[in-house]
Amino acid sequence: MRIALFVTCLADTLFPEAAKATVRLLERLGHEVVFPAGQTCCGQMHVNTGYQAEALKLVRRHVRVFDPYDVIVTPSGSCAGSVRHQHATVARRAGDERLAEEAGQVGRRTYELSELLVDVLGVTDVGAYYPHRVTYHPTCHSLRMVGVGDRPLRLLRAVRGLELVELPEAGQCCGFGGTFAVKNADVSTAMLADKMRHVLATGAEVCTAGDASCLMHIGGGLSRLRTGVRTVHLAEILASTETGGTAAAPGITTAGNSSGPAHTGEKP
Repeated sequence: MRIALFVTCLADTLFPEAAKATVRLLERLGHEVVFPAGQTCCGQMHVNTGYQAEALKLVRRHVRVFDPYDVIVTPSGSCAGSVRHQHATVARRAGDERLAEEAGQVGRRTYELSELLVDVLGVTDVGAYYPHRVTYHPTCHSLRMVGVGDRPLRLLRAVRGLELVELPEAGQCCGFGGTFAVKNADVSTAMLADKMRHVLATGAEVCTAGDASCLMHIGGGLSRLRTGVRTVHLAEILASTETGGTAAAPGITTAGNSSGPAHTGEKP
């Protein structure tokens, strides 16, 4: 299957390993991963902070860039939720019904990674090996907006060597919430303290999730406390193997960029 990767801003700028792991995983499963180089921010932060006009421009670009692809994956429940539930609304509020329809179509073809694996590709055992004690935090957007349910847990249970331990009060928000953590720092910090307490209670070596943003928040807190507990994106765990470890991806097809060495000449 030919799959377009929507990398997200956070992965692009701060946590590229989550995106690289997504490519390694899907290629190992026999699929072709295409990276549309014209992609930018999906506009979620603009929508959430009231910048509708700026968000509209980003929605138009996102639709134009990803419209040629039948299947789109993103290693982020938050950004998948924005594409599926915010884009059409932004366009409709601006009076652009045609864009709203196109955005809705792109949104319906966009999947969070665990959804793609379980629902589209029909796989739960991806051949991963990760010999660590792990707990899973279901991020708010993936749980409530995208509705990934137990898909990430089903994938983790099939990983050889991994001991999965239940996170107490797992459904509670970690306190990040994008600009919420900045505008409401005291409340955010209190929520983070609760989340860290629950993570530490599991005795896990690793806390995983499907959103780099929440892992950044939780990981920052755990690091400042010098707990020794690491945060690792779900994609990185699923991409790990006994022989290959977490080596760099063998190559990414770059659509729309003739300057990159990974370009294969394929046109979107």
